[in-house]
Amino acid sequence: MAVSRRQFLAGAAGVAASHGLALFPAQAHAQITLGDMRLDVVSDGSLTLPGGFIFDPMPKAELLPILETLGQSAEVLTPPCNVTLLRHGGRTVLFDVGSGPDFAPDSGDLLASLAGLDVTPDEVTDIVFTHAHPDHLWGLLDDFDDPLFPQARYLIGQAEWEYWMNPNTVDEIGEARLSFAVGAQRRLALIKDQIGFFGDGDEIMPGVAARASYGHTPGHMAFEVRQGGDAVMILGDCIGNDHIAFAKPEWHSGSDQDPETAAATRLSLMDQLAQEKTRVIGYHLTGNGIGYVDKTSAGYAFVKE
Repeated sequence: MAVSRRQFLAGAAGVAASHGLALFPAQAHAQITLGDMRLDVVSDGSLTLPGGFIFDPMPKAELLPILETLGQSAEVLTPPCNVTLLRHGGRTVLFDVGSGPDFAPDSGDLLASLAGLDVTPDEVTDIVFTHAHPDHLWGLLDDFDDPLFPQARYLIGQAEWEYWMNPNTVDEIGEARLSFAVGAQRRLALIKDQIGFFGDGDEIMPGVAARASYGHTPGHMAFEVRQGGDAVMILGDCIGNDHIAFAKPEWHSGSDQDPETAAATRLSLMDQLAQEKTRVIGYHLTGNGIGYVDKTSAGYAFVKE
């Protein structure tokens, strides 16, 4: 029987997981249950970024003492990449698909993380994108440029799709993010016949509602997963780190494509999350990304669970 390249990759990851082979870094994993909903947070590895990627627009005289107090380097950022897996009602849903093999040397571990949960790419029924940046989208394809999740249907915010698929975006996004636009257009074009769209407030599947959280990208979406009185907010990158984004949410960040809108989004969302004591999952928040937003006298803080 012929074995496809995708099946070969999935099988190799499964062998590694079952024998404890050190082919991939140790995978972070945590689990939340909401009634009969199961949310697993798995690792796609991590990124290594220059501090200036976030900090350059910020007032240095105020920034550096805050970073020192929080134990955060001003020079290097090493955020984790936390992918959320939802299993409910016969569905196996991924929120984002990680970086794949082509973006960063310490990322692209999602396949091995899923194998650790005995989940194969063929079992994924739905993929929901928070946004189309490389570390959230480029894992759509395997090492051989074949679609990695052949049975999945795909969902993305209408505004996010229209932005990345607009042919003018490549010319207007700027040199620093040019590869983001080229990579997004190429990958999204490959799934254009299997993708659906939604807007702010839409219930995209039972118990999962989209929440507009624009600014990091023009159509960025967060998702509230709710059953009864319990809820979890899957943040994506609308709250992009556990240090300065909480301490000074109103400051513009170099990681955001529309810094002013992104800051307004953070302030509004943090106020709501702190008041309602809603648990969050942050794609780049420390550890496995699970915790709460706490209001402090000076701003906000991430309380890791």
